[in-house]
Amino acid sequence: MEYNIIATCAFGLESILSKELKNLGYEDLMVENGKVEFRGDEMDIAICNVHLRTAERVLLKMAEFPATTFEELFQGTKVINFAELIPVSGKMHVVGKSVRSKLFSVPDCQSIVKKAVVESMKRTYHRETFAESGAVYKIEIGLLKDVATITIDTSGEGLHRRGYREHSGAAPLKETLAAALVLLSGYDGSRPLVDPFCGSGTILIEAAMIARNMAPNADRKFVCETWPTFDKEVFDQVREGAKAQAKKMKLKITGFDIDSYVLSTAKMNAKKAGVFENIYFLKEDFKFLKYTDEKVTIITNPPYGERIGDADNIRRLMEKLGKDKAEHEDFEVFVLTAMEDFEKAFGAKAHKNRKLYNGRIQTYYYQYFANQRKEG
Repeated sequence: MEYNIIATCAFGLESILSKELKNLGYEDLMVENGKVEFRGDEMDIAICNVHLRTAERVLLKMAEFPATTFEELFQGTKVINFAELIPVSGKMHVVGKSVRSKLFSVPDCQSIVKKAVVESMKRTYHRETFAESGAVYKIEIGLLKDVATITIDTSGEGLHRRGYREHSGAAPLKETLAAALVLLSGYDGSRPLVDPFCGSGTILIEAAMIARNMAPNADRKFVCETWPTFDKEVFDQVREGAKAQAKKMKLKITGFDIDSYVLSTAKMNAKKAGVFENIYFLKEDFKFLKYTDEKVTIITNPPYGERIGDADNIRRLMEKLGKDKAEHEDFEVFVLTAMEDFEKAFGAKAHKNRKLYNGRIQTYYYQYFANQRKEG
């Protein structure tokens, strides 16, 4: 059976997610804010959940229609044949969001959609009540500018939950965003990679997985695998294929941090991710950090300096990072930061920069290429 599939992502990552999908062989992609839509079957749902690095969720789009009144929302939802996907025992969990729409009360919209879903189920199953004791089907009503989109989530927990990071530092970077930073840098394992503020190691772990062609979610489960209508063997095949594609590689990846506890956490995370052999984690104060290689790629998300007195210290660290780049023409430096005058502190204008959201914090990803690829 073919579905309209939506892969969602954080704002600013749409083009990277679209490129990932093209590399997996998908065409006719519709790219919009925070999502990419395309057609596919059960195998495609499994492939996208297991392989996509920058997607947050994989959803099935059930319908899209204008809704400026509760009645329009109810009728537009009721005509959908939910029983095509949801069995008589299915638990129908409705969530919602509303942006710039007349129907702004999310709890009311959720309640109306739930009633409409039940009416649709009654029509097929010829019964008045449903025990909802079986597998979970998370139905979302999304309202944007008075257009309602009804989706069902196939992922369950967000796709950033790879399963390797049980512990993290004070301000963890989502795995999906860390993967995006690596993909934007063009890192492929051929150069030494350094994160001088590595924290719990997320950027370096994602980089090692990318270089080794390891699928990010091959070791976790997805909610649609619990659905009785879904063929369990599909996911087994996709996981098996993904694991067969992973490469053994020698990589020179080093993470530095000043915090011993955070570094021990990073080591545990790398072990769980299966890339411990690829990454060295060392305790070092960035102020005294010296590099042993000439052609180095630096990808980092330094502290934002939100505590009083931290800002001056962060500025001095960024000044040093800029001097390190100036002294090594073959260095590539990629920095995600919320620092407003970062380029001034760094001492050079970035060859490229991109606005990205780290959670709800607006940040910029400053990209400084080696001299031979400034046009990058």
